[in-house]
Amino acid sequence: MSSPANVTPSSAAPTRVRHRVLAFAATLAVLTYVDRVCISQAAPELQRALNLSSSQMGLAFSAFALAYAAFEIPGGWLGDRIGPRKVLMRVVVMWSFFTAATGYAWNLASLVVARFLFGAGEAGCFPNLTKAFMNWLPAAERTRAQAILWLSARWAGAFTPLLVIWVMTFVSWRNTFVIFGAAGVVWAVIFYRSFRDRPDQHPDVNAAELALIRDGKPAPASGHGRVPWKQVFASRSVWLLWAQYFCLAYGWFFYVTWLPTYLRETRGLELNQNALMFWLGEALSGRMTPEMTQRVLVAALAGIPLFFGGVGCLVCGWITPRLERRVGSVAKSRRILAITGFTGASALLIWSFYIRDPLFAMLAMGVASFCNDLTMPGSWSTCMDLGRSFAGTLSGSMNMMSGIGSALAPLAIGIILDATQRDWAVTFWMSGAVYFVGGLCWLGIDPVTPIAEGESK
Repeated sequence: MSSPANVTPSSAAPTRVRHRVLAFAATLAVLTYVDRVCISQAAPELQRALNLSSSQMGLAFSAFALAYAAFEIPGGWLGDRIGPRKVLMRVVVMWSFFTAATGYAWNLASLVVARFLFGAGEAGCFPNLTKAFMNWLPAAERTRAQAILWLSARWAGAFTPLLVIWVMTFVSWRNTFVIFGAAGVVWAVIFYRSFRDRPDQHPDVNAAELALIRDGKPAPASGHGRVPWKQVFASRSVWLLWAQYFCLAYGWFFYVTWLPTYLRETRGLELNQNALMFWLGEALSGRMTPEMTQRVLVAALAGIPLFFGGVGCLVCGWITPRLERRVGSVAKSRRILAITGFTGASALLIWSFYIRDPLFAMLAMGVASFCNDLTMPGSWSTCMDLGRSFAGTLSGSMNMMSGIGSALAPLAIGIILDATQRDWAVTFWMSGAVYFVGGLCWLGIDPVTPIAEGESK
């Protein structure tokens, strides 16, 4: 096992290897959302090739969400047990393989299996990145790191539809999946060679950086014993943390499922070649069919909420330490940001439906997404503070609730639309109400006190 250079903290400036860890996390967040979102843009070609109905395509979408929810806790638990290095390398290779396999599905069953196993792989991503942050970052840098992580994910989601359409102008939709899958394998190889589970195992970390990371605390254990499930299930804060993240996912998942349909049905978008040239350039626009032209511009508008969401993550990371100093409490600052975010997302999402101008409506929806993502870095930092040595397991359980909300939201919206003869107002009010409940949850969350006996912050 390698050890850091033998220098005292005062004899040299701290190295910055922990910043490489953040860079790995940010690029993986991008890959995660690229692989996740690309199927929505290839769906028309995929449906035609496999002769799938809309309900069958919906089943393939749901297969991912169900697997993602089911494997969150196992993925986080495994990272706590054997370390995020081994787990992340394996799950990234796994989901990259099934990303590529999606492009070569030959019927509904093969597509559902590929998307289910893809979701099972991606489920291990964010809990293990949270575990890596727990080991590698001092407490003062963790919320900012989560902000950068989710900024990367959101902006990847915003620009992936345009990227997929661009790639599909040069290769088939099947090979598009292969290209994105290959990118994940490259990441996994570089990551496994460069990353170590703990900073004291990395040869490039000097003693000054190690002291900064530990902040006067003992080195974290390489694993943990049995998860204290009794304390977990007895904790009001954990139950409310799960509930608020379910609410967050339910409201947000509209943006990556039904939003393009909503834009086409209610906003009467007139899409033309000149607008396409504005986005992608005249040379490329000549390669596009009218159908793809329409899809590009809808994708550009639908990306607005995800872009604003990334800004919300960035603002959260910037404002959190300043708010903590002003109010004198980490717990209070997290509650303030979370309640503000949930309340703002609720009000603005509902208001966006009643704005007549499509552009201003999308801007209002974008600010709603901005408010949504103000809450996210604090939620994941709370998992680190409450979970400590089993932060991966706790964050996995929280993200499992996200998967359940993500699976339920598109189904519920579809049922509401059918039952109300496509009255979109009801779906907006429902999502707004769920957001509001998420804000109420934060009134009862203690976001800083560890729940396991014998652990201190």
